[in-house]
Amino acid sequence: MILETLDTRRKALSINLDQNIYGTFAEIGAGQEVARNFFTAGAASGTIAKTMSAYDMTFSDEIYGAEPSGRYVSKSRLEKMLDHEFELLGQRLCGVKYEQRKFFSFANTVTTLNYSKSNDPHGWIGVKFQLEPCGPANQIIFHVRLLDSDATLQQNILGILGVNLVYAAFYHHNNPQLMIESLSDNLSNGSVEIDLISVKGPAFENLSEVLVNLYLIQKGFSPAAVFVPKIGVIQSKDLMYKKNIMILRTRFNQKTKPDFALFADAVACYKRHMNIGDEALLTMAELTLNNLMDATIPADDELVCRVAKRADEILEMGHAVIISNFSRNNKLAKYLGKAKPASVGITTNISNLKHIFLSENYGADYTSELLAYVSDLFSNHTKLLVFPYRDIKNKKLVTTKNLEVSPEAKPLFDFLLLNKYIVDMEDIQ
Repeated sequence: MILETLDTRRKALSINLDQNIYGTFAEIGAGQEVARNFFTAGAASGTIAKTMSAYDMTFSDEIYGAEPSGRYVSKSRLEKMLDHEFELLGQRLCGVKYEQRKFFSFANTVTTLNYSKSNDPHGWIGVKFQLEPCGPANQIIFHVRLLDSDATLQQNILGILGVNLVYAAFYHHNNPQLMIESLSDNLSNGSVEIDLISVKGPAFENLSEVLVNLYLIQKGFSPAAVFVPKIGVIQSKDLMYKKNIMILRTRFNQKTKPDFALFADAVACYKRHMNIGDEALLTMAELTLNNLMDATIPADDELVCRVAKRADEILEMGHAVIISNFSRNNKLAKYLGKAKPASVGITTNISNLKHIFLSENYGADYTSELLAYVSDLFSNHTKLLVFPYRDIKNKKLVTTKNLEVSPEAKPLFDFLLLNKYIVDMEDIQ
């Protein structure tokens, strides 16, 4: 069955006409764009109890409390906004007139493109809501990057996203994939990136947080998602900023389970090479999907559930996890570089390394393609740590020292070896 996609006005009007949905909008940083959509749709008095926008930091701190980190575009600030506004609804609207109402608080804290276009436009958006009068609260939060090159367009996108979220919370909460997919309704391709979504409450009691973020990757909102044991999904920059990172690359569809014992040897090698201690190194396992997350996968598809289960298993072992659609090392390195880590070590095997430096694996413009690949891979303090391979047929151990590569690439390959961009894990036999 194909469901009709409602335009933004019809979504807002549907909520306004539902006499049982009632709540507040608190928006900081890009105007009251979400509330404006509900006002202009008509019948807004049926839905909106209050709108507000505490732009000044002193006002904001008096209402929601100060942020110890000093960051006002943050998940912490958004959660304080949602909690405060939702609590006020229960305190102030407690009479007979409101006893059949399902309350919600919507909030966002956003920075759009500045005049000089020198900042990183992004924000946190969320809704806290009841599914029955006087019922328990549920919550949906996501982090968004605004990709349009005009602040007015970004404000418009923010307004649409907010309407989509409120509508999805009340009408699609029981269908996680549709809930995620509907966030893109009425948005142009390439206008936003959603790199994290977090849900909690009785409505999502049996929903894996890994699974719901997999749907973001499937829908194309983001190329990857990051998870930490006992914390759950986390923004990559919050986890990796100015840290030394060591990544074990694994494929979801590989026949054997990741060898964490071998990874421990690689970690020890990297610490010696970088002269860092345990406390200075973050180790992670990447679960690479190799484009298996096709948009045609249905909501109950076995593949999606198996990916989520594998990630949960790795998390239970105590390892942080990146789930990604990166088939190549340079794509992973570019993604990690956005988080501005101190350094990155990526494990690979000798066969994959050989694949990089063979001309037949590229197009007609081999040298340009290889240079672009190498630039993407090594421009953010990244090193490749290479597992050796024992060639049983020829009775020799293959390492970077005796690896055969295309003649055209040999000078570049030797340069990377000499300057320790590519490192043999020599202690691993």
